Amino acid sequence: TEIKHAVTMARSRKILGPYEIDPENPVLTSYDAPLIQLQRAGHGDLVDTPEGETYMVHLCGRPLPRRGVCILGRETCIQKMAWTDDGWLRMQAGGHNPLDSIPIVVSHNDDKVQECFQRDDFENEKLGEQYQFLRIPLGEESFSLTERKGFLRLKGWESLSSFFHQSLIARRQQAFCYTAETCVEFEPENFKMMAGLVCYYNTQNYHYLRITHEEGKGKVIGVITCDNYELGYPAHEEHCIEGWSRCYLKAEMYYDRLSFFFSDDGNTWINIGGILDSAILSDEHCSVGWGFTGAFVGLCCQDLSGTHKHADFDYFSYIERK
Repeated sequence: TEIKHAVTMARSRKILGPYEIDPENPVLTSYDAPLIQLQRAGHGDLVDTPEGETYMVHLCGRPLPRRGVCILGRETCIQKMAWTDDGWLRMQAGGHNPLDSIPIVVSHNDDKVQECFQRDDFENEKLGEQYQFLRIPLGEESFSLTERKGFLRLKGWESLSSFFHQSLIARRQQAFCYTAETCVEFEPENFKMMAGLVCYYNTQNYHYLRITHEEGKGKVIGVITCDNYELGYPAHEEHCIEGWSRCYLKAEMYYDRLSFFFSDDGNTWINIGGILDSAILSDEHCSVGWGFTGAFVGLCCQDLSGTHKHADFDYFSYIERK
């Protein structure tokens, strides 16, 4: 799903050919239209409706305006198609560039459309379908929704750069602008214990608002940025929050700008780390070539001392904005 992606067509009456190539290929692409919203269009699949209409679902990416990188990862779109009298497939609207929106008449509407998740108070004993783990599902050794009712308890494991066992629960970023918020109770005993709110692409690239312990200060809060495995500390100095039983954490994403905030009451917020570059959380920014996942935002906990110190999260909210 890269910039020259496309859907092309060839046809034959025998599976082994010979094949006739569509003289108007490609059937679908964004490559010749760099200013449209849906880029990297290709990898199509066809479906016929009960009414006899033909649609194509295809992959694409929506680049950040002015930056040209995709923090939303690889997405799926749908286009209405039509067959010509001489047997070639075409977009019904004409041309071969994907449209942002198309009219669809749905006659089979038994399945209810799930509303966009906004806030989870962790009252259920099972995580919602909006959450994802990293590589493998987490078990009871990593998280619990029952050990403390109304809280998500994450038990600290390895660092965010680990390829093995991380305690990370996150949801996919699905809009350029959103606000994510949580409240955590966490009492780290040394600098090897951390927990907080993370905007995450992969082990190479993330921005992490985390609480930890600093000798001489006690409990502190700060920001870690990992840019293609290079760690940085945008806040320069940790803020002391010793004596706080609860700490509210917030991330505000606005296209390629990310700001972190913390608060002791959830009303008065303090910015920490300034404005961060969220474009590093993109498919194209990765220095090692496994991409297309899109950015995530979520909760995590580390304990590099091996005692599995836990953090309790009271809620997690994700609200998309325009």
